[in-house]
Amino acid sequence: MVPKLMCDDDMVDIYSVPSGDKDSLKVTIKLSKEKIETINRICASFENNPEELINVLHETQNTLGYLPAEVQEIIAHNLKISSAHVYGVVTFYSYFTMVPKGDYPISVCMGTACYVRGAEKILEELKKELKIGIGETTPDQRFSISCLRCVGACGLAPVLMVGEKVYGSVSPDDVKKILNEYREDNEDCKCQQL
Repeated sequence: MVPKLMCDDDMVDIYSVPSGDKDSLKVTIKLSKEKIETINRICASFENNPEELINVLHETQNTLGYLPAEVQEIIAHNLKISSAHVYGVVTFYSYFTMVPKGDYPISVCMGTACYVRGAEKILEELKKELKIGIGETTPDQRFSISCLRCVGACGLAPVLMVGEKVYGSVSPDDVKKILNEYREDNEDCKCQQL
């Protein structure tokens, strides 16, 4: 199966399959040829094994940034499972997202230790500073906010993460300093991890 690129005004099938193939899938979506090939490569790297769905989803989201319905359709087709099954997994696990995250996704731990030590105040300060809510992305696409149940760093509570970088013992006063590390006008700032 060779994916085809969809032209601007022309909807074409993503998958070219021989006529008469009862397992054929016809999908018309707006993804670049490169993205489709990337998704196909990721699925193939896990031998199109349906038991590797979570690994495929992780790798695809790490590569593309999110998992919209169109991407889920391609994964489902490659792994020969239903789109509903893929959607069910994507919506069950909070790690997966169907909307793009910011360049710097911020996750606030709301596990018991973090919550008791003031995670909610940190979350409120983030929302105030960025002027967005949980699950939203700033208009400049730089930041997004989400909550996690536990990052496994309870001794450092309260904890927030920016991408993969963990900040421990965070106070509401630290939020602005942390954000300044990632703000466009402070790209040269070499602030230390708190």
